[in-house]
Amino acid sequence: MSLLAEPLAPKDDKIRCDACPVMCFIKPGATGACDRYANHDGELVRVDPHVLLDRTVALGGEIVPFARTEDWDGRIVPEKETFVTAIGAGTTYPDYKPAPFIVSSEVDGIDMVTVVTEGIFSYCGVKVKIDTDRFVGPETSIVRVQGEAIGHVTSGEYGSQMLSLGGVHHLTGGSKKEGRITCEALLDLCNGKAVEMAIDGGATLIVQAGKPPIVNGVTEQRMRVGCGSATIGIFAKQWHGKVDEVVVVDDHITGVLSEHQAGKLLGIPDTGIKLKGRRSTPGRYFQVAQPGTGWGGTDIEDPLAILGPFDRKVAWPGLSLLMVSTTGEHSAYFELDADLVPVEKPLPAALVEPVERIAENCEPALSTVLFIGGAGGSLRAGVTENPVRLTRSVKDAITYVTCGGAPVYVWPGGGITFMVDVTRLPENAFGYVPTPALVAPIEFTLKLADYEALGGHMDYVRHLSTLDPEGQLKLPQRLDNPWPFAPQGAKRSHG
Repeated sequence: MSLLAEPLAPKDDKIRCDACPVMCFIKPGATGACDRYANHDGELVRVDPHVLLDRTVALGGEIVPFARTEDWDGRIVPEKETFVTAIGAGTTYPDYKPAPFIVSSEVDGIDMVTVVTEGIFSYCGVKVKIDTDRFVGPETSIVRVQGEAIGHVTSGEYGSQMLSLGGVHHLTGGSKKEGRITCEALLDLCNGKAVEMAIDGGATLIVQAGKPPIVNGVTEQRMRVGCGSATIGIFAKQWHGKVDEVVVVDDHITGVLSEHQAGKLLGIPDTGIKLKGRRSTPGRYFQVAQPGTGWGGTDIEDPLAILGPFDRKVAWPGLSLLMVSTTGEHSAYFELDADLVPVEKPLPAALVEPVERIAENCEPALSTVLFIGGAGGSLRAGVTENPVRLTRSVKDAITYVTCGGAPVYVWPGGGITFMVDVTRLPENAFGYVPTPALVAPIEFTLKLADYEALGGHMDYVRHLSTLDPEGQLKLPQRLDNPWPFAPQGAKRSHG
């Protein structure tokens, strides 16, 4: 393997590693505290391979699945189909060092350069989107792993609960144990592993990127099609003529068909139904129940609990009522008796398909993990002697930023704060250092002339063909990721 950090003078038979601020002394045959660097016969080596991405292109420029029928011989050709990622590349620590790899290549007749480094991120965290209607905990409630605070619940979004985990205050501002547990949890989440967590005053969760969330031991199956009001609007025509009244139970906005604008436009008559909670606009009710894990993300198990007595001047015996949740997971059919009391009956055949249609329109419930980090001045100094020029270059779309070859979202405003879906990176792309901090790959790709103009480290540019294949791993690019050398022409996934 390649020597990736310059060892200091040995102390006894140990080597001192300067790949991060911990500055470990490593015995022969052992690794440092990060498990990323080792003492191999007196030489400091990187344990993990350096990852390159390969793209195979068919006629018409379409990306096709990558398959290799024989072992790679180490040759890096053709250049335009190979991208050097920062995974396994090493870091820029100490700060004055140029990035570990500044690689030039020719793409469609244009000289390009990619600057890669594994950034050490103390200022980082993850945003977690959990597709569930179930109550996971009040906003701002602490999220804990092994009893230690690692983040908090943030604002719920449409059909999902959101968590904000990590950040510099949990990594460095609390106890040593809090920092260590936070770092471990972030690393596992970013590398696609399951993490069990508990929310103060709320649920226990098992979260794994790209997998269904597990809430209080129950695996979620569906993400709701919409709130109760939206569900009324979507399916009103399919209920029309088959049932007199429909109530879609939802923790946030419960919908009532006969009062809703959709029902009015279809000519559905008033039914005299009365709902508990706070009436908003016609057919929309807030706070019909408390948040929970029952019907529509509420705490109720009996849907009739949200109804008051029917208006005897309007309702009639035999009036039919369908109550359903926003995922179709819960449904019940009632008819009013002579005293205008709802009596549960078997679901009529005509309503089976409309209820199933709600479930059909619910997407699979998933856990989404987005890594978010700020590329600080020291990291940018590894790219150019004047870091602000790199920042401006990114904002002006002259430089394209990727994370392990995956597309990122760069936040507006100052600095280079980026966000990436961890499932779009190769496996185990993230590491850590016990400062504690996460280690994440980041690549900057731009034209060679533009790199020279922003004051790049031109003396350290080396051509792709000169890279030593030892310790390198060539992987296929994910087909839904834009190719970093031509991001504007690639098909982008919504994920």
